[in-house]
Amino acid sequence: MSKAIIKLTWKQVIDSSATTDFERNILSASYREFLLKSQTYNPGNVLKTFSEMKNNDGRANSLHYKLSFAIGYFIESLKNKIPVLTDTLGNAINFEVPQLELIESDITDIAAHKVAINYITGELLLLNTIGEYLVLSANHGETTFTVKMQDHLAISSYHETGSAGLSKQSVLAA
Repeated sequence: MSKAIIKLTWKQVIDSSATTDFERNILSASYREFLLKSQTYNPGNVLKTFSEMKNNDGRANSLHYKLSFAIGYFIESLKNKIPVLTDTLGNAINFEVPQLELIESDITDIAAHKVAINYITGELLLLNTIGEYLVLSANHGETTFTVKMQDHLAISSYHETGSAGLSKQSVLAA
């Protein structure tokens, strides 16, 4: 197998079924911010849902970005650890970039509010695949860990480095 530099993305969907304090805080803070920021795209409050706002004014797509400021504190509390993804030994996987996605909302019903946080890792060296498991290294092959492919997990960036063995320099240059 050729080795590759990859990034993983884990998508955590948060809605009214939230069970953890983290999820409930994200839901509440992002909904309050939605109510405030959506007013720009909903003059006269004639539109009720995020979908209606997007269909009426494409600029409403900026709400994904604008709502992210309201949840920054809660994301920082994770200390760059994806809260719901671990390797096969139970160790947390680090992320570099969180991205908020507003899936749907309604100005009259918080139960309709649904967001996702996409946690994107830094570059990882994909050493091998064994069935549904990825053998990875975050530090250029010095130590490895294994992650099972599963729902909500995707390889979001892939760059093949060649089939020959890789030195630290060739990995860093890739």
